[in-house]
Amino acid sequence: MNQNPAASLTRPRNAVVILLDSLNRHLLGAYGATEFETPQIDRFCASALRFDRHYAGSLPCMPARHDILCGALDFLWRPWGSIEVWEDAITYWLRNAGVVTQLISDHPHLFESGGENYHADFQGWDYLRGHESDPWKTAQSECAIGAPLHQVLPGPFPHEYDTNRTWFKREEDFPGPQTMASAARWIDENAGRHQRFFLMIDEFDPHEPFDTPQPWARRYRQAQGADEHQPLLVWPPYAVDAIERGVLTAAQAQELRNNYGAKLSMIDHWLGRVLDAIERNRLAADTAVILCTDHGHYLGERDIFGKPGVPLYQPMVHIPLMIRWPGMAPGRRDMLTTSVDIHATIADIFGVSAAHRTHGRSLLPAIADPGQQVREYLLAGVWGREVHYIDRSHKYVRAPAQANAPLSMWSNRWSTMPQHHVPGRRLLPPDRRARIDFMPGSQVPVLRQPFVEGDLLPLWARNLRFSGNHLWNLDADPGEQTDLAGSALEAEYAHKLHAALLAIEAPDDQAIRLGLGL
Repeated sequence: MNQNPAASLTRPRNAVVILLDSLNRHLLGAYGATEFETPQIDRFCASALRFDRHYAGSLPCMPARHDILCGALDFLWRPWGSIEVWEDAITYWLRNAGVVTQLISDHPHLFESGGENYHADFQGWDYLRGHESDPWKTAQSECAIGAPLHQVLPGPFPHEYDTNRTWFKREEDFPGPQTMASAARWIDENAGRHQRFFLMIDEFDPHEPFDTPQPWARRYRQAQGADEHQPLLVWPPYAVDAIERGVLTAAQAQELRNNYGAKLSMIDHWLGRVLDAIERNRLAADTAVILCTDHGHYLGERDIFGKPGVPLYQPMVHIPLMIRWPGMAPGRRDMLTTSVDIHATIADIFGVSAAHRTHGRSLLPAIADPGQQVREYLLAGVWGREVHYIDRSHKYVRAPAQANAPLSMWSNRWSTMPQHHVPGRRLLPPDRRARIDFMPGSQVPVLRQPFVEGDLLPLWARNLRFSGNHLWNLDADPGEQTDLAGSALEAEYAHKLHAALLAIEAPDDQAIRLGLGL
């Protein structure tokens, strides 16, 4: 009996990770959806392994990238931040092993306060400018393909984009197309020139703003019979009960969903450039290609839009993962996986390991054998909000027992945590309550700042209204309509969650605020 199914796998020389931000699993043709067209993702999936129980771990954007690049769950210790002094991105270890590393991205949070150092250990990196809150241009161009976006909904949206997008003269100038074109060009210029390489394409689309040029802009609006002269609605509100409370009309809600679909289809089209480059350079025989995302995005499911402070329902946390492996026939994998497992898989491909404590499991055994289980459970969440315990059958959501306290933030790089949507706001500096502690698995002292009820919390944990604990049987109730919280089964899952927090030495205040004791 083969005790190590991964031993029979062909080990690729290279790896390519393609991360599309806010990629909704339930809207991809590869996962059975028909609402929007995603032919290139579907094409890739047809030659890859499709993972059906893959989940986000730390959310939102930068915590998710920390999971992938550092391999350690982030959300239990801090809300958002850079690589810390007790850890290194996997690219540090890859470079030490002689692997050429390249980052190509239009993700503005990677290059601002609170996102420092994720790019620093790549041997090369290319930042394509102009997306969302990128402070790129200081004056508008008068020769753009369209005027600055008309703001249909009031809200604290990044003003930088209205200026930046006037410099996009054609479709090829939009950040997403630029990123994919740059990645295809890098592959053409570097294939065969390096003994081994790791390429990460961190593409911010289809993240908002859901702004696309023609012919994409009206693609799904026309299908719904919308007025083509109406200004595009591209900034979704972060709202619960959005239609019920009048934040959006039903027509506006459909408009936002259509415009997300337009951006999804546009970036899917440009993804084809990267897939073509991989094929024409004959890399399939020795290159693993991983297509993934950080999290989903609510587009009206349960009348929720954006990423507001609600439990992580399936549209947000149940995310796509596809891996094309040299010599491996396409198929499906049903084992439970999460974002830190991508880090462990990359490390396994190249034979490196991190010096800091990590939480991932390599997917190589699961790639080799569809009967292999990677993990029994996973943890997911946003700092300061509910903590989620997910296994193969159930999702348990644990909210604070009373006040959302005590709660601490651990960091030696006290992040300003980007809050461009709230002008003049920044994370408060540590105060006299702070003390020195040690990250699990590390002897590096770290500043631990406590928060109590009444403190101004970082953005993602601010002004929350919790709906209590929830427990869903995901196999029997994938729509999460029948809440089993309060049953005898909840006590069992509360014990499992507490044990999981203890296993990774999560801050003791997490268990206390969740009413689980010490």
